[in-house]
Amino acid sequence: MIKTDVVIDAQRLQRHYEDGNTRVEVLRDVNLRVKAGEMVAIVGASGSGKSTLLHVLGLLDRPDQGVLRVQGQNTEGLSEKQRSQIRNQSLGFVYQFHHLLPEFTALDNVAMPLIVRRLPRAQARAEAQKMIEQVGLAHRQDHYPGQLSGGERQRIALARALVTRPACVLADEPTGNLDRETAQEMFSLLQRMNAEFHIAFIIVTHDPALAALAHRQLAMDQGILNGC
Repeated sequence: MIKTDVVIDAQRLQRHYEDGNTRVEVLRDVNLRVKAGEMVAIVGASGSGKSTLLHVLGLLDRPDQGVLRVQGQNTEGLSEKQRSQIRNQSLGFVYQFHHLLPEFTALDNVAMPLIVRRLPRAQARAEAQKMIEQVGLAHRQDHYPGQLSGGERQRIALARALVTRPACVLADEPTGNLDRETAQEMFSLLQRMNAEFHIAFIIVTHDPALAALAHRQLAMDQGILNGC
C-alpha cells in the first residue's frame, strides 16, 4: 500500500440499479475521505444508500463511476482476487447480524481472517486470543455462537474485524439488534478500540447516540452524502 494517512478516499462515486424499466440512482457523486484513527458516522433513512455506500467502500460492490482508493491504492480495474486481498489486509467488517460461523468456537471465528491470510493456525489462534481479551470475553472464547448472548456475539464479531489490525473497520448497524444497555456497552467498546488501536471506523447507524460518539457525522439523503 502507498504510505498515506488517508485510509479511504472516495471521489464522485455513483451506483444505480435497474428496477424493471426504472433506473434507481443509489449513490450520486459521493465524496468521502477518512483519515487513520478517525471515526465517522453515516446516518439516514432506510433506502437512502447507506448500506450500498458501505458495500462499495468495502469492495463488496463496484461503483458505476468514480474513484475509490484504499490506503492510497486505486481499486479501479482490480480483479476479485486483488480486491479480496485488500479487504483481508486493510479492512474489517461488523454487521447488524454478527455472521459468525456456528460450527466454530468464538476463538476460531476470530482467528479465521488470519487463517485466510495463511498464518499458521497456532499463531492465528494466539492473536485471536489476545483480541478476545481486548473485548472482555476471554472466559467465553471456547463457546460456540449459539451459546453466546447477542451482545457477546457482537463483541466477538468486533474482535474478528480487528484481529488483522486493519486500517479501517466498516460497521453496518452494529448495535441495531441489541437492547439499549447492551448497545451502550458496545458504543463504549467501539470508542475504546478506535482510540487504542488508531483504526478508522465508518459506522452506518440509525442510532443518534452512536452517531454522536463519532468525530464526524454525515447524512445520506437519496444517494447524496452531506456534511463531508
